[in-house]
Amino acid sequence: MTILPEDTHSTQGGCPGHAHARQDAAARRISINRRWPAEGCTRVPNWVYSDPDIFQKEMDLFFAGDTWSYVGLECEVPQVGSYRRQWIGTRPVIMVRGKDGQVHVLENRCAHRQALICWNNSGQVKDFTCPYHQWNFALDGKLQGLPFKRGALGKGGMPADFDMAANSLKQLRVVNRGGSIWATFSDSAPSFEAYCGDMVLAEIDHMFPSDRTLRLLGYTRQLIPANWKTYLENLKDPYHATLLHTFYITFGLWRADSRSECIPQGGGKHSVMISHNEGKKTSAATAEMANFRGDFELLDKESVTPRKEFNHGRVGGAWVFPSTNLGIQANTLKVRHVIPRGPAEFELVFTHYGFDDDDEEMQRLRLKHANLLGPAGFVSMDDSEMLKQVQSGATGYPHRNGVIEMGGRGLEPADYMVTEVMIRAFWDFYRKEMAL
Repeated sequence: MTILPEDTHSTQGGCPGHAHARQDAAARRISINRRWPAEGCTRVPNWVYSDPDIFQKEMDLFFAGDTWSYVGLECEVPQVGSYRRQWIGTRPVIMVRGKDGQVHVLENRCAHRQALICWNNSGQVKDFTCPYHQWNFALDGKLQGLPFKRGALGKGGMPADFDMAANSLKQLRVVNRGGSIWATFSDSAPSFEAYCGDMVLAEIDHMFPSDRTLRLLGYTRQLIPANWKTYLENLKDPYHATLLHTFYITFGLWRADSRSECIPQGGGKHSVMISHNEGKKTSAATAEMANFRGDFELLDKESVTPRKEFNHGRVGGAWVFPSTNLGIQANTLKVRHVIPRGPAEFELVFTHYGFDDDDEEMQRLRLKHANLLGPAGFVSMDDSEMLKQVQSGATGYPHRNGVIEMGGRGLEPADYMVTEVMIRAFWDFYRKEMAL
């Protein structure tokens, strides 16, 4: 697989203007006419994957509420005016390097008629001009000018008391942590450090060490016909990986008989999952793995053999709620970003990176090991198909419930892989926050 710089376009719409705060507050008060199963977090009602009212409340509560969302990497916007279009839930935003050298995150919508200002996924500009009526905004979002402000031929124009500052692009609160950029729409959200908690923050710092400069390697992206939460569950579920992924279990990259930890965090919204690459082996556990192929050998063993570096064979990482997974697999470093597109569809973007001080051999390995992941990855393609099938089953039977009891019914951290504790902890958090 060759990872190429992304150059795709989209024309999804923007969001409303000053009424948004009122709409967001109203959305948080929406009473969903649904009842969660009496068994609690060990059951998941299928309607949670398809109900449009549920989806809209999630977008307002979890993506536009008191949460922090991944926006990108600082190295994606290296120069003044470099920008990257991004999404927080269904809301389009722009990550841009300002004249002050700082990375800003702006709402991607003109304050005038709400049209998208930034249409390309990346580029470099001196300022932003809305194509519709040519309102012009500085790199920090300030409205700088608009045609016909004083009218034409002595007629028309904006009112004399028109407030330029009040019609600028909204700036989000932004945190730069080791070159990773996070943002929130909320003025009342806790600090990024408090939101993450010590253990998740340690994983972020592990992935983005403050003493090294990030180097962008490229992207893969795909559209998956499933609810965004199915992917969240998938990455909180080490149990499936020891059964579904032939490549993982056969070549020892992720197996039930490896040392591992599954740790819910943040009241269940976040999680940390760690395993250790112990290589190919046969054990008592492999008898339970129908897809294990002890007779398979790779001619190119480098594809599954990492060069030891700061992680010392440690794989896994953290899920940072609502939409981001950070992780290491072999020598590939990646951010998985989930972008909901509707109740039954989400976009999945992998951003692959390394460090400026990587030697040529390490950079080659980071790219080679990225073949495990993405739309056609040796492993990831299994998940895409399974999530489509999960969505079909859940949508067809909205009155049924899923069972989440592997490893028991509790929420305590586990030092083994055959458990669904992180999924249970998430749904326990979710139903309380959603008032279901």
